[in-house]
Amino acid sequence: MSETAPRRIVIVGGGTAGWMTAAALSRFLSGWSITLVESDEIGTIGVGEATIPSIMMFNDALGIDESEFLSATGATYKLGIAFEGWGRPDQGYVHAFGLVGSALGVVPFHHYWLRGLKLGISKPLGHYVLHTLAIAANRFAHIQHPPGSPLPPMPYAFHFDASLYAKFLRGFAEQRDVVRQEGRIVAVERNGENGDVDAVVLANGTRVAGDLFVDCSGFRGLLIEQELEAGFEDWTHWLQCDRAIAVPCARVDPLIPLTRSIARKAGWQWRIPLQHRIGNGYVFKSSEISEDEAAATLLANLDAEALADPRTIRFKTGRRSKTWVRNVVAIGLSSGFIEPLESTSIHLIQTAITRLVDLLPAGEVTDAIREDYNSRAAFEMERIRDFIILHYHANQREGEPFWDALRTMEVPEPLQHKIDLFRATGRVIPSFDELFDTRAWIHVMIGQNILPETYHPIADQLPEARLREFLDGLERSHMQQVARMPEHGEFVAKFGPVKQELIPA
Repeated sequence: MSETAPRRIVIVGGGTAGWMTAAALSRFLSGWSITLVESDEIGTIGVGEATIPSIMMFNDALGIDESEFLSATGATYKLGIAFEGWGRPDQGYVHAFGLVGSALGVVPFHHYWLRGLKLGISKPLGHYVLHTLAIAANRFAHIQHPPGSPLPPMPYAFHFDASLYAKFLRGFAEQRDVVRQEGRIVAVERNGENGDVDAVVLANGTRVAGDLFVDCSGFRGLLIEQELEAGFEDWTHWLQCDRAIAVPCARVDPLIPLTRSIARKAGWQWRIPLQHRIGNGYVFKSSEISEDEAAATLLANLDAEALADPRTIRFKTGRRSKTWVRNVVAIGLSSGFIEPLESTSIHLIQTAITRLVDLLPAGEVTDAIREDYNSRAAFEMERIRDFIILHYHANQREGEPFWDALRTMEVPEPLQHKIDLFRATGRVIPSFDELFDTRAWIHVMIGQNILPETYHPIADQLPEARLREFLDGLERSHMQQVARMPEHGEFVAKFGPVKQELIPA
């Protein structure tokens, strides 16, 4: 792109990735024309989506009113994810979004908890996590601490209908002059001198030219892979599931602020509660069970009547070798896929958009810009990949072939180092700029029975009676705060009730 040429961005594909990109670019860029090309003939992957707290920053940055968002998307709140049967078959834990306990001096809380465990006075870790206690009581509120408090606001995320979110953002983007071009792409025109994409051609003959193209075409990777052959790094030797069966069912009460992830024979089942329905799915390894058996298992474990026929989603875990090639940037499923175990797909769309806005050049796209974008994208996905692998690798479901193989497999070296360090010392040192912080790793490793052999020696300086008082007081304080919260369903119904036309007849 030259500094004097018209600055034209063409987004190929709609859905969540396309319309999030269009909404953000229209909000933050000036002097650019933005066109989104999508076809009503091509469906999207939209199922009930679960998110992580970063979604709040995205919506806030766009200036989206939360109550309007909840009503338009059928959204509910999310305080964490319950992992049922991921350690031992009869055991579960919650990966909550909030603080784990409360630090005492320079030593993180979990070291005092580990000492209390050794003394027999600690309760399960969730008793000292505000989010986990609120989930157990099915309560939610917007918690703001008093001015001057060192504690951050209570973080939360959402469950929502992905197709409705895309529709909501489409309206936002079109109000800011994004042009939607209906049509199926049948050809791609390339620049004969530098290899850039010059235009896409639609079935009706329309030519859509651009200077920068954003590939949001999903698993197909229409531009980034089919045209530019970016390459793909396959991670299925670690993340072996390759199918998902998805089906919605009717809503049931109570409306819990929690995603459920339930271990099954050859994978796991998700349960995502929306205001107007429940999203359900079974992620599995197709060489272990058939699609028919997976569908039957899913249907047998619904909370209410299915609202549609089950549908199959086929995927391969991994990432594009490069997500910015020539003048094409891949965002969303076109850039790679990590299964939805920790609800990271929308976060990865957000961070890709942020990187693009950060690195968007005024003039020519240089190799240095592309290299920086690609290295940051690769780092982010690899660290998330390792966190997901941890869940599978740390299972104790002995005697089940799928789980036995995952428990005994060799894992990436950075992940093995984290496990070894935590087991030996109780310390977690996430890599710089890694999505999942210390508390996330602690939730999963302790939840799946990776217990350290020791803890920080400073924790021994607290007298036992004082330690008991500290633990009991923290739990009591959290319980008192939870008791003041309204029931989650009541809060949602008052703050952002779903539009009536979204509720099934």
